Amino acid sequence: MSNNQKLLTLLQRPLEPTFYPKDNGKTVIDLPENYLTERYRPIGESLQSRFGSDADTRIPVRNVGTPNIAFAEVIDRRGGFSLFNRKHREIAGELIGLFLNQPDVDSLMSVGAYARDRLNPMLFQYALSVAVQHRQDTKDLNIPSLLELFPDSFVDPSVFPKLREEGAVVTQENRMTIDIPMNYTASEREDEQRLAYFREDIGVNLHHWHWHLVYPGDGPDSVVRKDRRGELFYYMHQQLIARYNVERFCARLGRVQPLNNLRVPLPEGYFPKIIRSSNNRAFPPRPQNQLLRDVNRVTDNVIFSINDLERWGSRIAEGIEAGFVMGPNGQRIPLTETTGVDILGNIMEPSSLSVNRQYYGSYHGDMHNVIAYSHDPDNRFLEGYGVVGEFQTAMRDPSFYRLHCEVDNMFHRFKNTLQPYPANQLNYEGIQIQSLTAQLNRANAPANVLLTYWQRSQVDLATGLDFGPQGNIFASFTHLQHAPFTYRISVNNSSGAIRRGTCRIFIGPKVDERNSPLTYQEQRVLMIELDKFTVNLNPGVNNIVRRSEQSSVTIPYERTFRQVALSNQPGTEAFRFCNCGWPHHLLLPKGTPEGKQFDMFAMISDYTNDTVNQEFDENVNCNDSHSFCGLRDRLYPDRRAMGYPFDRRAPTNVSTLQDFVRANSNMLLTNVQIRFTNTVIART
Repeated sequence: MSNNQKLLTLLQRPLEPTFYPKDNGKTVIDLPENYLTERYRPIGESLQSRFGSDADTRIPVRNVGTPNIAFAEVIDRRGGFSLFNRKHREIAGELIGLFLNQPDVDSLMSVGAYARDRLNPMLFQYALSVAVQHRQDTKDLNIPSLLELFPDSFVDPSVFPKLREEGAVVTQENRMTIDIPMNYTASEREDEQRLAYFREDIGVNLHHWHWHLVYPGDGPDSVVRKDRRGELFYYMHQQLIARYNVERFCARLGRVQPLNNLRVPLPEGYFPKIIRSSNNRAFPPRPQNQLLRDVNRVTDNVIFSINDLERWGSRIAEGIEAGFVMGPNGQRIPLTETTGVDILGNIMEPSSLSVNRQYYGSYHGDMHNVIAYSHDPDNRFLEGYGVVGEFQTAMRDPSFYRLHCEVDNMFHRFKNTLQPYPANQLNYEGIQIQSLTAQLNRANAPANVLLTYWQRSQVDLATGLDFGPQGNIFASFTHLQHAPFTYRISVNNSSGAIRRGTCRIFIGPKVDERNSPLTYQEQRVLMIELDKFTVNLNPGVNNIVRRSEQSSVTIPYERTFRQVALSNQPGTEAFRFCNCGWPHHLLLPKGTPEGKQFDMFAMISDYTNDTVNQEFDENVNCNDSHSFCGLRDRLYPDRRAMGYPFDRRAPTNVSTLQDFVRANSNMLLTNVQIRFTNTVIART
C-alpha cells in the first residue's frame, strides 16, 4: 500500500473503531496503546491479536504523542454536525488546519488515527477530506463518496435490515440486489411529491455536498480563498433554482415562491424518513404551515432572531441599492460589475471571506437554521435539526428551494442594477451560426426530439454498513435518465481569418405551467446551461459536433457513484474535482409524455474577451465540470460573468428571447421537444 493510500483506511466505515479490520478484513491498523480509547485500552492486546490474525496488510501507526483535539471534542461524537452552525464551521476549520499542518503523511496518519475514534464521525470525515485534497502530498488521492460512508443520509433506512440480512446469511456469489423504493416520503395527495424524483435524487444531494467540500466556507485562508468563490456560490445555486423551476413546469406546478416573509407560516411540510448516522435517530419532520420562530439553542450555540435575519437582509439590500457594502472600519467597498456578485456571495453565504460578518451576519446560513430548527427552536424537546441543516440532505426539502429562491432574488436585485450588455459585448463580427440541431444517437432519429425515462441502477452500500457483513452488498434505485444525443452546429466564419470562440449552449422553457408564453425577463433566469467549450473556426463553414456526455456542467454516473476501491489505480484523477459536478443523468429536464417545448440556444462568443490566459484540456484531470466547479488550483476558465449572456436584463426593446437573438448573428435558437416515457430501463 502506497504511503498516502493508507489514509483511505481512516475513511472506511466511519463508526467502526480504527483498529477494526478494513478492506474486507484484509487490512489492519496497528495503533499505539495510548491511541486506543478508554473503552478499549484495557483489552488492547487481545483486540490487536483477535482482529489482526488474518490480515494481509498491517499499517503501523507512529506514536507522535497525544494530539490536542479538545477543541473538536466539543461537538458530541454521537450528535449532529452542521456546517450551517458557525461554531461547528469554526471547529471544522481548526481541525482542517491541524491536519494540513502535519509535516508528512505518516504524521497525518497518526493524528488522524488518534482523532478518528474520539470525534464526531461527520466532522472527522469532512475535515480530513478537505485537508487531503488541499495537501500537496495527498491531493491526488481519491476520497470515498459520502454515499459510501453515510448511506443513511441518502437512502430509505428500511432497506438496511434487508441489506444486513442478505450480507450475513447469503454468500457473496449468491447475494441478491435489494431494491430501494422510489418516492417513499409522501403520497400523491401532496403536490410537492411530483418533484421528489429531483429533490431526493441521490446524485443531486451528493453534488450539493461535494460542491461545498470543494468550496468550504471556513478554514485556513489557503483552503477557502479560491478564484471567484462567491460568484460560484451564486451561480451554482442559481442554476439549481432554474432547473427546479423548469422541472416544476414539467410537472404542471408553478414557480417556487421565495421565502420573503419570515412571519407567515411555511406552507410546505416535509417528512424525510431518513436517519442520522451518528446516533441512528430520524431526522425530525416539519408539518405543514409551520411558523418560523426565533432560534435559541444555547447548547448548540445557535442563537438568533427573526429580527436578525430581517436586519441582515435589509442591510444587504441597502448595499445593493447604494452600490457598495460596508467594511469593518466603515469603509465603502464598491460592488462593481466585475466583483460585485463575488463580494455579495461571500457575504450572504457567509464564508470567512465576508467583508463584514459582524454587520451582515449569516443571512443564508441562518435561513437554513430557522427552517432546520422550526420544529424545536428552543431545544425544549431535545430534537436535532431537520434535513435543511446539512448539505447532503438539504435539497430533499421543498423549503430549500423557497429559501434559495429568496437568496437568488437578492443576487438578481444586484444584477438588475447593471446596464444591459452593449452590442459589442454580445456580437462576434464575422461569425454567423447558420443551424443548430440536437439529435439522439440512433439511426433515423428525428432532429430536436429528446427523450427521458426512468433508469434502475445499482450501488454498492457495503462500505457504509458499520459492523456489517464483508463483501459487496448492492442496492438498486430508480432515477431519471435521458437518451444520449449530439449537438450539430453549423458556423460560418466570414472574417477571412482563423477565429477562436467559446460555444455556449443553454436550454429554457418556452411557456410556464399554464402554457403561457414567457417574456425575456422571465425566461432568461430559467435558462439552463448545458455546455460550454472552446472552438477554432476556419474561414468558411465549420461543422461542430459535440456529444451530450461531454457537457462542461456534468460528471458521468461512474464518477458520481463510483467505489473508491475501483478509482485509486495509477493514473486515475484526483477526487477533488472528479466528484464535483452536476449528475449527468439530470442534464435534461424531465419533459412531459406529450413532449414539452423548449428553446435551445447556442452562441459563439469572442475568445479574446473570454480567455483568462490559461490553457486547459477539458478531457484530463477532471476539468469536464468546470462550469459549476471551476478548475483545480487555477482561475475560473471564463472571464465573462457566470451565466453570460443571460445574467443581465436586456434593453427595453427586447421583450422575447427571439428579440434578443435576432440582433446577433453569432446566436441561434431552435425548437426542441423533450418527451418523457414512463418506463423503467435497467442500466446495463
